[in-house]
Amino acid sequence: MFKRTKEILLPSGVTQLFTEFFNSEKSSGVILIACTIISLIIANTGLGDGYEAMWHSQLGGLSLHYWINDALMAVFFLLVGLEIERELYIGELSEVKNAILPLVAAVGGMLVPAAIHFALNRGTDMSDGFGIPMATDIAFALGILSLAGKKVPIVLRVFLTALAIIDDLGAILVIAVFYTESVSVINLLISLGIFAALFVMGRMGVTKLIFYIIPGIAMWYFMFQSGVHATISGVLLAFAIPFGEGGKKSPSYRLQHFLHKPVAFGIIPLFALANTGIRLQPGFYNDLVSNKNSLGIIGGLVIGKPLGILLFAWLTIKTKLGRLPEKVTWAHLTGAGMLAGIGFTMSIFITLLAFKDSSAVINSKIAILTASLIAAISGLVILKSVGKATADGPADHTLP
Repeated sequence: MFKRTKEILLPSGVTQLFTEFFNSEKSSGVILIACTIISLIIANTGLGDGYEAMWHSQLGGLSLHYWINDALMAVFFLLVGLEIERELYIGELSEVKNAILPLVAAVGGMLVPAAIHFALNRGTDMSDGFGIPMATDIAFALGILSLAGKKVPIVLRVFLTALAIIDDLGAILVIAVFYTESVSVINLLISLGIFAALFVMGRMGVTKLIFYIIPGIAMWYFMFQSGVHATISGVLLAFAIPFGEGGKKSPSYRLQHFLHKPVAFGIIPLFALANTGIRLQPGFYNDLVSNKNSLGIIGGLVIGKPLGILLFAWLTIKTKLGRLPEKVTWAHLTGAGMLAGIGFTMSIFITLLAFKDSSAVINSKIAILTASLIAAISGLVILKSVGKATADGPADHTLP
């Protein structure tokens, strides 16, 4: 297993790259909230028609909306892939004893929400939306976590980040397996062939990023033509780029460092602006309690996420496969589980793949925003309460 390099190790034991990642995601979460509010306001004023038309304007034969969701989001997935790679080599997921708890908890946090949605929508056209409540939005979750103050242990932030990253990986697999309608085998093989060539090139010691980026664009194009969602190419490219020992001179580190701010402050806010311009019709809130798809999304994110995370974490600890991180209590874990119910970016992204009907898409987006708001407030209240209790007396670390 690779060792942490002195270049990126802080006295606290938290890598510089993780600190940068956390800070950028925290700030990005605030911008995401602002963009969502702005988008909703514009969509429900006299400017709504022009705002919607702008995102559907053509550029190179594809709509601006399409370019954002399929091309720019591939860059987002590239950054996610680089972060997954970092976690696997030198982060929380590099050691089994540290990785097992967030790994198993994340699996529970994906399976239970999906099961809730599927149980409510089984046998209907809405059953395809089972993947919507499975994902966690890292930017929003870390942004809200930061509002809980300094009483929140840094290891809880690391745990939530690792859990959200595993969630993202799970969402990527779900997209690749369940949301691919038809496949052009030739184009897919060409794309995978480019990936294989880049992977071998990386193991041969080629470190110039330009030799990966240009073929990576070609890989995206053939993946796009294959019918498999093109954003998957971003993750594949991340794993082709050499990681080395993770120092500042490694290609993976340099690219991840370069992409942080463009993704956090450009691509994700653009995605929010392009996809949250929802026209709220009179009585729209009725669908939140009468529409089974909406109930499945809200139930999955608000109830299924924390329930799955806590249940699977409890089983992991009870069987002694893992343990709670130092200074983290079950109350902390409950708050983090609630914050994991903030779906937003990935949930909206999967919604666009799951449904073609515009009303289903709109209802799903409203449910996602509602669930994310409930999860954010609930998680923040719990963590604030834990912080106050910790300040007043010793924390309870005992198992239920």
